[in-house]
Amino acid sequence: MERAHVTEEFAAVTTIAVIYWSSTGNVARLAGAAADAAGKAGAEVRLRRIADLPDDTYVPGTEEAARELRDRTADVPVATIDDLAWADGILIGTPVRFGLPAAPVLRFVDATAPLSIPGGLADKAVSAFTSGSAPHGGHETAILALHNAFCHWGSLILATGSTDPVLFRPQNGNPYGASAVSRNVPGQVHEENIAAVEFQARRVVRVAGLLGGLADQ
Repeated sequence: MERAHVTEEFAAVTTIAVIYWSSTGNVARLAGAAADAAGKAGAEVRLRRIADLPDDTYVPGTEEAARELRDRTADVPVATIDDLAWADGILIGTPVRFGLPAAPVLRFVDATAPLSIPGGLADKAVSAFTSGSAPHGGHETAILALHNAFCHWGSLILATGSTDPVLFRPQNGNPYGASAVSRNVPGQVHEENIAAVEFQARRVVRVAGLLGGLADQ
């Protein structure tokens, strides 16, 4: 699922941006699940993909899957910093690249300076999720690298923690953010990982809503 379910039951709702870049579809699937869960939790949701770079590289053998993903998600709007400014809470998804976020994600983060330096991202609830090829292959470090940027933004980092039974299921366990082990198989995301990112999204909705309530007092 790669489009958001949007709930319109409330006159004033928490706004959530789910922003991702995906090479072959694993992160896209996590992002779609997060967006849908946030919508079902009562948030107004924007699901946005980060623009590709002209010279993006892919794991050998996955090029066809990458082309199919581009075609399948062509109608998903491209993320801009206006989406970050609009949102009360933000989830960012990235593949693992040598223990780091993927280059398109880092390029997007670089472009946030006009918004973040004046304080436009301060006090927002922000969280990250990822997919990588192998267990212990950099999932945690990719998320923590994004946390470094969130600190510079002045945002409030919202990790999953070890706070719900879903996080103790065999395919989960990372306390920093939901993550999937793909084994370089396109679209291979375990249902336990889907449950984890859904929990993560609901938590962002809840905390962003609480922060919004405090700001209104």
